[in-house]
Amino acid sequence: MMSSRKRLRKPAGIRWHEISLGDAIQVKHGFAFKSQYFSDVGEYIVLTPGNFYEKGGFRLRPGKDRYYVGDIPEEYVLEQGDLIIAMTEQAPGLLGSSAIIPESKKYLHNQRLGLISAIDEKLLDKVFLYYLFNTRSVRSQISASATGTKVRHTAPDRIYRVKVCVPKNISEQRAIAYILSAYDDLIENNRRRIQLLEQAARLLYKEWFVHFRFPGYEHVKIKDGIPEGWERKRLGDIAKIVMGQSPKSEYYNEDGIGLPFHQGVTNFGFRFPTHKTYCNIKPRIAEPGDILFSVRAPVGRINITLDNIVIGRGLSAVKSKFGQQSFLFYSLKNYFFKEDIMGRGAIFTAITKKDLHNVELYQPPDTLIEMFQEQVVPIDHQIANLHRMIEFLVKARDLLLPRLMNGEITV
Repeated sequence: MMSSRKRLRKPAGIRWHEISLGDAIQVKHGFAFKSQYFSDVGEYIVLTPGNFYEKGGFRLRPGKDRYYVGDIPEEYVLEQGDLIIAMTEQAPGLLGSSAIIPESKKYLHNQRLGLISAIDEKLLDKVFLYYLFNTRSVRSQISASATGTKVRHTAPDRIYRVKVCVPKNISEQRAIAYILSAYDDLIENNRRRIQLLEQAARLLYKEWFVHFRFPGYEHVKIKDGIPEGWERKRLGDIAKIVMGQSPKSEYYNEDGIGLPFHQGVTNFGFRFPTHKTYCNIKPRIAEPGDILFSVRAPVGRINITLDNIVIGRGLSAVKSKFGQQSFLFYSLKNYFFKEDIMGRGAIFTAITKKDLHNVELYQPPDTLIEMFQEQVVPIDHQIANLHRMIEFLVKARDLLLPRLMNGEITV
């Protein structure tokens, strides 16, 4: 097997050397927090591999993260700047993913995670190490030594055996980390802006259509629990619903041939789906702007597509019949405030097209919906533009990452 040093072809004038991760770091196992003390509310969030992005980075999952209300060993409360690793492949690609804790005294070090508890700062910079874990070379070594059939795991001693080629000069490592961090900071800022914008739109929806404090509400009577002039309408009466249908596996590819394919919600991004698998036939299509609705567990996860995509059996595409797509999106978000609030099934929860058609939503007068959309559609456009910017930044960072980490680009 070709050595890392020869394969990476380090540029002249920069001293690189090969080390084992065990020469520079120690990895600490997490604590086995007891499930009976998990809660939907609390002070401390129990982290899982689901709190990692596949390509690295920390993420919160509003509505899905679990809190812990039992006794907590102090040494398993994480601090800002701690570097953690996913030790279990909860979803494809997550094994070995790393993340940096953004805030102290809020997150718990769970048993399926490894904490970099010690690092030799003469050999490795911590932020550089974070990006190192997210390189293909390191991930492939971790994956190759993993154990388990259905769910794959790694362990500290296997991580210690990973070979890496790094600059001897720590300042060189820090310079590389600084460049990559600049991209990640922009990505995270845009994600926060998306969160704030969507929160503003959802709060406006709740104020007008849940608490009934819409413009002119003082002069409208409440009748049968809703304002006069409002109706309860079935989703099937106000929207066109297309149920997904999965083509045979031989039509799938990861080479970008055909249209993006989504079986269910695995690749749902922050607000829009990310594209990994493609399909070269078109059995069922969702068009740009369509609301994607998961009809299999978890039922009720809602998203929007910016592209034409092929949808599989786990999804439906929903489009307003009356050009009220933004209003419909926030109506469904409000109705399905929690996943799996409806559905049935012995193996997994699912709903039928009939179930979805029969979902009842409030339908205010068109004039009020138009007033709402005048304020919210520009917000939705901003969110879409920010999402495209995130995609651009992620692609740029992912192009730079391997070139910086193997010395092809000098800093």
